[in-house]
Amino acid sequence: MPPLYNRRPDSGLPASPGRPLVALPLGELLTRVRQTLSERFAESYWVVAEIADLTLPRYDGAHCYLVLTDQHTTGRGAELKAQARATIWSQRYQQLAPVFAEQTGQELQIGLKVMLRVQVKFHEQYGLSLDVVALDPSYTVGDLARQRRETIRKLAEQDLLERQQRLPLPLAPQRLAVISSPTAAGLQDFMQQLREAPYAFEVTLFAASMQGQEAPASIRAALDAVRPQRQQFDVVVIIRGGGSKTDLLAFDDFGLAAAVGSFPLPVLTGIGHERDEAVLDLTAHLSLKTPTATAVFLIERLARLDAVLSGYAGRIRELAQDHVREQQRQLRRHALTIRDAAQQQLRQHHTALQQRTRQAATVARTELRQQHRTLARVRQRLPRATARALAHQQLRLRLLGYRLARRFRRLHRRRCEQLVHHRYHVQLAAERLLHRAELRLARATVYRVAAAGVEETATVTPSHTVELLRPSGAPLLPEELSAGAAVLLRLPSAEWYARLTAPRPTQQPEK
Repeated sequence: MPPLYNRRPDSGLPASPGRPLVALPLGELLTRVRQTLSERFAESYWVVAEIADLTLPRYDGAHCYLVLTDQHTTGRGAELKAQARATIWSQRYQQLAPVFAEQTGQELQIGLKVMLRVQVKFHEQYGLSLDVVALDPSYTVGDLARQRRETIRKLAEQDLLERQQRLPLPLAPQRLAVISSPTAAGLQDFMQQLREAPYAFEVTLFAASMQGQEAPASIRAALDAVRPQRQQFDVVVIIRGGGSKTDLLAFDDFGLAAAVGSFPLPVLTGIGHERDEAVLDLTAHLSLKTPTATAVFLIERLARLDAVLSGYAGRIRELAQDHVREQQRQLRRHALTIRDAAQQQLRQHHTALQQRTRQAATVARTELRQQHRTLARVRQRLPRATARALAHQQLRLRLLGYRLARRFRRLHRRRCEQLVHHRYHVQLAAERLLHRAELRLARATVYRVAAAGVEETATVTPSHTVELLRPSGAPLLPEELSAGAAVLLRLPSAEWYARLTAPRPTQQPEK
């Protein structure tokens, strides 16, 4: 068989004449690697590693696949990281997984440090892998305890372990912000206890996942939802309806414990474990074992407050009754004192009234005599004062009469002047109208006057005919045409009343 580590000759050097070059197939090389590892690492070995990736069995008979890593610092200060695939076969997983979960309180999960007993396996096609044949839960328990101690130390450094205890718990916490799973049996027990209590609680549920890897983030999200509404609640209650011991590790999360420790409202926890205490319980204001115990605590707190208030009420009632009785006694004493004082004052006032009545009668008679004397003096002065006032008023009337007469004469002259001026205008207008009428009469060429059945006519157009009639409209005879006679001038378009100033000379009819 040729050597395993055959080296090619250096460049430029001739090959050894007695040792020809031999090329190995890959399969044969890997077979030799497998044989060598089987001979060199025939036993199983305990190793410590961290689970970087995990594929749990999805059905019965499936295997569990892991990716193990180990990162440490060498003596020279370099970061060294090792990684290998590992397999827990189905039958062995069914044996190891329940024991590991029972003793450590949690199942295999990513990020968990474990101590495993493994066998080194190598396959020409799949490469190097480790077969897990055993798990040491005690190492994981110790690592979890170390992580728990580290979490508690960091909380103490940030003053988050006792901050909740310094918050005052309300005397009557009735407005509750409950963080729990809506389907949890513990929540139903909690609500049943509150409903059976004689006190009214206002419960608002903020749903959250209470188990699994997503539980810490879900509970923190619920706390963030409560924070803007903290004025509407008295306390926050975190309850969990039981479960396996593995679910308790979610409540050792540093982020969740810090969120509870720094919350501005008192937080009560009822996670549901009788013997174990989570880190969350250490940062809460008060830790109770179960949701039922939490409800009983709230009810008993109200009951104690109710008893205290009832005692205070009874004591206040007794003190009030004693005070009322004492006040009634003082009131009776004051009533007697007031009655005696009132009677004394009444007698004094009656005496003073009699004195004032006598004084008033004397003063009234004196005042009456004084008024009689004043009236007599006024009666003597009244005729002279009346005569002086009458003379004064007569003088004023004469002065007013003179002024009125002057004003009347002035107004009369002004009115006469206005009447003369108005008559002048009226006469002028009448003369103008008469002149216009005479002009129209002068232009007229025919006059018709009824005379003994003979009518004087001229051959003109009817539009220039003028009729002389009596004012009543009857025909006017020639002998009635005299100066001063009143006539009616009837024109085709109008009628005029006029008076003759001189009769027209009678024309001889032509033969």
